[in-house]
Amino acid sequence: MPRNLPSYLKPSGVLAVLLLCATATLAGPPLICHAFAIGTAQSLPWTSHDWNLSGAENYDSSHLAADTQAILRGNPTILVHMETLRRATLYARKDQRAAKELFVKLFMATKNTQPDRNAAALAYFDAGYLAETYKQWLGAKDQNPAQGVDGYALIKQALSLTGGDPQMEFAAALVTLGGPEKDHSEHAQKALAGAKSDSLLRENLASRFWGSEGEKLSDMIAKTTVAKQTKP
Repeated sequence: MPRNLPSYLKPSGVLAVLLLCATATLAGPPLICHAFAIGTAQSLPWTSHDWNLSGAENYDSSHLAADTQAILRGNPTILVHMETLRRATLYARKDQRAAKELFVKLFMATKNTQPDRNAAALAYFDAGYLAETYKQWLGAKDQNPAQGVDGYALIKQALSLTGGDPQMEFAAALVTLGGPEKDHSEHAQKALAGAKSDSLLRENLASRFWGSEGEKLSDMIAKTTVAKQTKP
């Protein structure tokens, strides 16, 4: 059964997404409109002081797939993967060819034999999380090479291989803010519990969506009710 997505997460709501992210009084797509703290870890080039590209970047997006894969392979920390894929999605929106190349390479990694369970879990997570960020930001069918791919199902497969990595549970909680409600609640509880022994996760949960006036991410994912689809 398809998940009950808020209207701004549906492909038809791309314009609404842009308006939501530009307006501080409203919450935009959580996988895109919030930069995740990754400490000093390497990620894709980032010169902006905000969640979005500054417009002054000179990054060559023809290297997006190779650069993103190199970063993901070099650091198994899930939050680094989340932030790198968030940045990659922002760059990908400006380069449809790069968007397709990146998704195809990450998705095909789930079909290849991996050296161990952790590597397999990361392959499923990366493909699934990218599919979900594309869903929130690229929108229309002809712009989204991940159209029709259930990213959340891939993330759940990754979780089954890790036994429940707390940072991955956090990612799943953000992905399921629009439901399924029971799954979202379980992911949120596991992420909050795991943060007790994970300082980087704890830092991210304490951060606020939309700056100092926004809601803490811990409060956002801990809500017992999830966003409901807007009625026409």
